[in-house]
Amino acid sequence: MTAIVRVPTILRNYTAGEAEVPANGTTLNDLLHDLETRHVGLLARVLDENGKIRRFVNIYVNDEDVRFEQGLETPISEGAQVSILAAVAGGV
Repeated sequence: MTAIVRVPTILRNYTAGEAEVPANGTTLNDLLHDLETRHVGLLARVLDENGKIRRFVNIYVNDEDVRFEQGLETPISEGAQVSILAAVAGGV
């Protein structure tokens, strides 16, 4: 299934500055690995060394937080909107 992935500003250097990119997969895991084939390095910023979603990364499929769905096995439907949100620390 083809989905549109919204990429946060902090990760857009992996997508040549693009805010939205297409990716294919029947599950979120498949989709993220497909995304990596065209945007090398992005996957390591989203998944940790154990293949789990990083602690400070949230992913939504059609506005549903995948942590409360099926995680990386969340199904991806044709035309799904996938949003990757990376927490940014800072301040005084």
